[in-house]
Amino acid sequence: MAILDDVKTGLGITGNYQDGALNLYIDEVKAFLTDAGVKAETVDSPAAVGVITRGVADLWNYGAGEGALSEYFMQRAIQLKLKDSTTAESGAG
Repeated sequence: MAILDDVKTGLGITGNYQDGALNLYIDEVKAFLTDAGVKAETVDSPAAVGVITRGVADLWNYGAGEGALSEYFMQRAIQLKLKDSTTAESGAG
Protein backbone atom coordinates (compact mmCIF):
# COMPACT_ATOMS: atom_id res chain seq x y z
CA MET A 1 0.00 0.00 0.00
CA ALA A 2 1.31 3.47 -0.84
CA ILE A 3 1.88 6.03 1.89
CA LEU A 4 -1.04 8.11 0.57
CA ASP A 5 -3.37 5.16 1.03
CA ASP A 6 -2.01 4.52 4.53
CA VAL A 7 -2.47 8.16 5.54
CA LYS A 8 -6.00 8.24 4.15
CA THR A 9 -6.85 5.08 6.06
CA GLY A 10 -5.40 6.53 9.26
CA LEU A 11 -7.38 9.74 8.85
CA GLY A 12 -10.57 8.02 7.74
CA ILE A 13 -10.58 9.71 4.32
CA THR A 14 -12.11 8.04 1.29
CA GLY A 15 -12.13 9.05 -2.37
CA ASN A 16 -9.46 11.09 -4.09
CA TYR A 17 -10.72 14.66 -3.76
CA GLN A 18 -8.10 15.56 -1.11
CA ASP A 19 -5.19 13.62 -2.66
CA GLY A 20 -3.36 16.74 -3.85
CA ALA A 21 -3.41 18.39 -0.43
CA LEU A 22 -2.57 15.13 1.33
CA ASN A 23 0.42 14.49 -0.96
CA LEU A 24 1.68 18.02 -0.30
CA TYR A 25 1.53 17.47 3.47
CA ILE A 26 3.04 13.98 3.19
CA ASP A 27 6.01 15.43 1.29
CA GLU A 28 6.37 18.22 3.86
CA VAL A 29 6.33 15.80 6.80
CA LYS A 30 8.82 13.47 5.11
CA ALA A 31 11.11 16.45 4.41
CA PHE A 32 10.83 17.52 8.06
CA LEU A 33 11.82 14.05 9.26
CA THR A 34 14.73 13.81 6.81
CA ASP A 35 15.96 17.30 7.71
CA ALA A 36 15.72 16.32 11.39
CA GLY A 37 18.19 13.50 10.71
CA VAL A 38 15.91 10.51 10.25
CA LYS A 39 17.36 8.29 7.54
CA ALA A 40 15.48 8.27 4.23
CA GLU A 41 15.08 4.50 4.41
CA THR A 42 13.39 4.88 7.81
CA VAL A 43 11.14 7.67 6.54
CA ASP A 44 10.08 5.38 3.68
CA SER A 45 9.53 2.35 5.93
CA PRO A 46 6.45 1.08 7.78
CA ALA A 47 8.01 2.41 11.01
CA ALA A 48 7.23 5.97 9.90
CA VAL A 49 3.66 5.56 8.63
CA GLY A 50 2.09 6.53 11.95
CA VAL A 51 4.22 9.61 12.51
CA ILE A 52 3.70 10.74 8.92
CA THR A 53 -0.06 10.34 9.37
CA ARG A 54 0.09 12.32 12.63
CA GLY A 55 2.16 15.04 10.98
CA VAL A 56 -0.26 15.32 8.07
CA ALA A 57 -3.17 15.60 10.50
CA ASP A 58 -1.29 18.23 12.51
CA LEU A 59 -0.49 20.37 9.47
CA TRP A 60 -3.87 19.99 7.83
CA ASN A 61 -5.75 20.29 11.12
CA TYR A 62 -8.95 19.98 9.13
CA GLY A 63 -8.92 23.63 8.08
CA ALA A 64 -8.27 25.20 11.48
CA GLY A 65 -5.19 26.89 10.06
CA GLU A 66 -2.87 26.38 13.03
CA GLY A 67 -0.33 24.29 11.16
CA ALA A 68 1.53 23.31 14.36
CA LEU A 69 3.13 19.91 14.84
CA SER A 70 1.93 18.08 17.94
CA GLU A 71 4.04 17.06 20.89
CA TYR A 72 3.46 13.41 19.95
CA PHE A 73 4.78 14.02 16.44
CA MET A 74 7.92 15.69 17.77
CA GLN A 75 8.56 12.92 20.32
CA ARG A 76 8.12 10.21 17.70
CA ALA A 77 10.41 12.03 15.24
CA ILE A 78 13.09 12.16 17.94
CA GLN A 79 12.63 8.44 18.64
CA LEU A 80 13.12 7.58 14.97
CA LYS A 81 16.24 9.76 14.80
CA LEU A 82 17.69 8.18 17.93
CA LYS A 83 16.84 4.70 16.67
CA ASP A 84 18.72 5.43 13.43
CA SER A 85 21.70 6.72 15.43
CA THR A 86 21.77 3.70 17.71
CA THR A 87 21.55 1.32 14.75
CA ALA A 88 24.37 3.13 12.95
CA GLU A 89 26.62 3.08 16.03
CA SER A 90 26.06 -0.63 16.62
CA GLY A 91 26.87 -1.48 13.02
CA ALA A 92 23.51 -3.14 12.52
CA GLY A 93 21.68 -2.35 9.36
